[in-house]
Amino acid sequence: MSMKTWLRGNAVQGAGVVATFSTGICAHRHMRALLGAAELRLKPSSADAQYIDCVVGWGEKPNTAQAQTYAREHGLPYLRLEDGFVRSVGLGVEGSPTYSIVQDDLGIYYDATRESRLERLLNGNGDEAALLKDPELLARAERCMDRLVAGQISKYNNTPVAPPTLPPSHGRKRVLIVDQTAGDMSLKLGALPPGGLQSMLETCRQEHPNAQLIVKTHPDVLRGKKRSALGCNPKQYPDVFFLTAPANPIALLHQVDHVCVATSQMGMEALLCGKSVTCFGAPFYAGWGLTDDRVATPRRVTSRSLAEVFAAAYLIYSQYVDPATGEAGTLEDVLEHMIRQRTMYACNGQALVCQGFSSWKHDFIRAYLRAPGHEPRFISKRKNISSKVQNEASMLVRWGSRDRLQKGSQPNTDLPLARMEDGFLRSPGLGSDLTVPASLVVDQRGIYYDPTQPSDLEHILQHTEFSVEELERAERLRQLVLTARVSKYNLGENGPIARAARPQQRVILVPGQVENDASIQLGCRDIRSNLELLAAVRKACPNDYIVYKPHPDVVTQNRPGQVHRAEAQALCDEIVTHVHIHHCLAAADEVHTMTSLVGFEGLLREKAVSTYGLPFYAGWGLTHDRHQLARRSRTLSLPALVAGALLRYPRYVHPETLEFITPEAVVHYLRTSGPGRAGLRKPRLLRQLERLSRAVWGTASAR
Repeated sequence: MSMKTWLRGNAVQGAGVVATFSTGICAHRHMRALLGAAELRLKPSSADAQYIDCVVGWGEKPNTAQAQTYAREHGLPYLRLEDGFVRSVGLGVEGSPTYSIVQDDLGIYYDATRESRLERLLNGNGDEAALLKDPELLARAERCMDRLVAGQISKYNNTPVAPPTLPPSHGRKRVLIVDQTAGDMSLKLGALPPGGLQSMLETCRQEHPNAQLIVKTHPDVLRGKKRSALGCNPKQYPDVFFLTAPANPIALLHQVDHVCVATSQMGMEALLCGKSVTCFGAPFYAGWGLTDDRVATPRRVTSRSLAEVFAAAYLIYSQYVDPATGEAGTLEDVLEHMIRQRTMYACNGQALVCQGFSSWKHDFIRAYLRAPGHEPRFISKRKNISSKVQNEASMLVRWGSRDRLQKGSQPNTDLPLARMEDGFLRSPGLGSDLTVPASLVVDQRGIYYDPTQPSDLEHILQHTEFSVEELERAERLRQLVLTARVSKYNLGENGPIARAARPQQRVILVPGQVENDASIQLGCRDIRSNLELLAAVRKACPNDYIVYKPHPDVVTQNRPGQVHRAEAQALCDEIVTHVHIHHCLAAADEVHTMTSLVGFEGLLREKAVSTYGLPFYAGWGLTHDRHQLARRSRTLSLPALVAGALLRYPRYVHPETLEFITPEAVVHYLRTSGPGRAGLRKPRLLRQLERLSRAVWGTASAR
């Protein structure tokens, strides 16, 4: 249900031009989508008023006076904005982008001194009376409540996955007291009696003399960004345990029996966890018969169920953006995004040491390996791993498998080893040009392009029984990849190929590779060069039209593997260098390759594929293979191969937000980023200067 349904003409949802006097609102990356606005106009003039549909400001901050005056003088609707109740992955004070806001033309939800649109909705006055009687809405609220609690989702979601460590209760009741930040507007406007949080603490001590009292410090205070509203010296309260370590609110709430708040949202989350709650102020969820209220809220005259309060606040009052696409979204989109972060945090919840990574990679490698409380440590590839590091670390992470090819590069450690490498939907540019990847793999058995030993991907493909739902999702993803016309690097131009092919002549695409690539050195038994591949293909297909496409890294002279043009022309019918791989595959009937990912992309397009080495997609009954691998004894469907290779094996991170996303979201990112059409034609000197700047930026940001 949209704000437009019930804000009675004053909603910004779907408005054309929204004005603001706040540079922060105007600069917010998702604000237009959150507001449903076609344009955000900063500091409009009087002459602009005729084009403006609405004016917005942030909450009850003093700096909104100019915006309110402008709206009043020009007869325009004015809306107060504020963060929603499921806000972001990280803290707002540290710049983490918000994925939800609320907008209110009457007041704002934390201001108990006057009516807000949320309060009017919950009171059920006038046209709003029927909104919270919709059974579908309430069923949706119940589902979202269960999902939020099960996924341990709160307003901020960068907390450790493990529950916080509390002192033994020895059978006593546990009472949680929630601290807030000094100067919080919800404390100033939330009807908190004189004495504030200090009085709340004293009252809790008196009312629960035999309980274990626990004070939770606000995360902004823990990060040193704000001061505590409680502001007391813990030494003054030896009977109270002050939790000063980062903790997930839902995990903490599961360990306590009763919760005391002033105006904190954590009281609402306690209700969702089935806890009894005492409110010493008047937060939005107080006064509806759900809480023990210590201040009167005479305007709130209706009894409400928890599902009704949740539906009003989280589903009607709040607006969301889909974190994966940056477009208007739903609470469910945001919950799934937050759950995805916490699922990956659990995978990364160990002490990792990374060896041999270039400085420019550190920031995005941290994103792929991050978990609150566990920061990966980087050491030089030339540095021996000390006993101290070995004792502190749980796993060593290295890039690729160069150590298997170079003498003296084996790690001097008994730590379990994981290998990282680019994923199969990577970026709108070359990795050798230092383009941040949207997918990587972390493999604890081997690595996908090394058939000399098992890999996690091979294990997935050999042993996993994929569900019907997963196979259906894999097929939808395959179709999405085809529709979006994305590939690993997404470089190249539009343009037809094989125009000189005769009618009925098969077109064979031969993708070139980087000849010193580990996938060739480890994955090929006899044919190991582009020239040898071309010769073998011509021998196997003497009457077919052969198109040779050199690898983009070779075209840009970043990596070796160039075949002299005269030699290539003697073995093929056409050489293409700057055409996007999508157009090459569209024109081809077959793909012949050593180990190139283009073979996998050919399978995605249901092309016939012949392999001359042992890439990860060979040996499963989908390709014509020169060599066999006994370990691969299973016949797979194409959706099963896609499910293993694109759904289960890689990790996906948005290159800009550095948050975990789905492969579908990566396809959206690659499509909307646009293919690097000019990348291959840029002068080498220009590309090297761009590469140097990215390397310097990465080094600086990693410090």
